[in-house]
Amino acid sequence: MTSIPVELCATLIRVLFLVDADEIRRLGKRFKKLDIDGSGSLSIQEFMSIPELQQNPLVQRVIDIFDTDGNGEIDFKEFIGGISQFSVKGDKESKLRFAFKIYDMDKDGFISNGELFQVLKMMVGSNLKDSQLQQIVDKTIINADKDGDGKISFDEFCACVGDSLIDDIQKKMTVAV
Repeated sequence: MTSIPVELCATLIRVLFLVDADEIRRLGKRFKKLDIDGSGSLSIQEFMSIPELQQNPLVQRVIDIFDTDGNGEIDFKEFIGGISQFSVKGDKESKLRFAFKIYDMDKDGFISNGELFQVLKMMVGSNLKDSQLQQIVDKTIINADKDGDGKISFDEFCACVGDSLIDDIQKKMTVAV
């Protein structure tokens, strides 16, 4: 296995994720604190110790998005990549893409009726009957699906969300790291 110099890694991270050196150092300290067993990656339990995630009904979706290689753990590169989308410096499109990925469970670039139902079910739990939730999902798909293919693309998602909701998403998806 080839070793990459630390300076080169830091430069690559800054370029790829648009974070500065101070932010990388802060994130490195936060990552080490979360990595209780010192394995170099965060287990689901370690990741769940982030206070903002503990009561979030979509935490498993967030973990799935952070864990880009699908190995069930989050390494430092994945941590930086995921957290950078919540940075104050993160742009609207990055935050919208992250929000879109929450719903796009099969990662095919579209939100299907079933995916929208599953994610909304995670959020509402047993507060709505499945039939009521399905009506909401069906109406949402009908209103958002401009090309009539029965699913929501990223562009349709952005158009459906609207500017005021986009600003709300940007504010809610910004955390100090």
